[in-house]
Amino acid sequence: MSRSRYRRRRLSDMNVVPYIDVMLVLLIIFMITSPLLTQSVEVELPAVEQSESVIPEQETKYIIVTVDAQGRVFLDEDKQALSTSTLLTRIIALKQFASDSQVLVRGDERVAYGEVVKIISLLQEAGVEKVGLLTKPME
Repeated sequence: MSRSRYRRRRLSDMNVVPYIDVMLVLLIIFMITSPLLTQSVEVELPAVEQSESVIPEQETKYIIVTVDAQGRVFLDEDKQALSTSTLLTRIIALKQFASDSQVLVRGDERVAYGEVVKIISLLQEAGVEKVGLLTKPME
């Protein structure tokens, strides 16, 4: 018998099963992580029923930004209206002085929603990560 008859022929086909497994694992990973990549504005809204105790009795310093019905902006209990650039510089200074302070926005119910959003955007520009909104209790 000749040896050539018993020789094995080499397989030239590529095995794609491991590649399919890797692709399925990658698909699952991307499906799980893609919803986590969406970015949104972090705003903590207090519940109206619990608004009596929104500000807890703690050592935390609160910076309160008020927007009145005409759209004028006030900082803390100051009676003088501020421009957006002045508010921006004062918020940056206050956050550098007391980095653990929290910022709360108190907006009049008659002011346009866009005005409050502009103030929140301005606060984020100043480096404030979370903004709270103040409400009054339901009667």
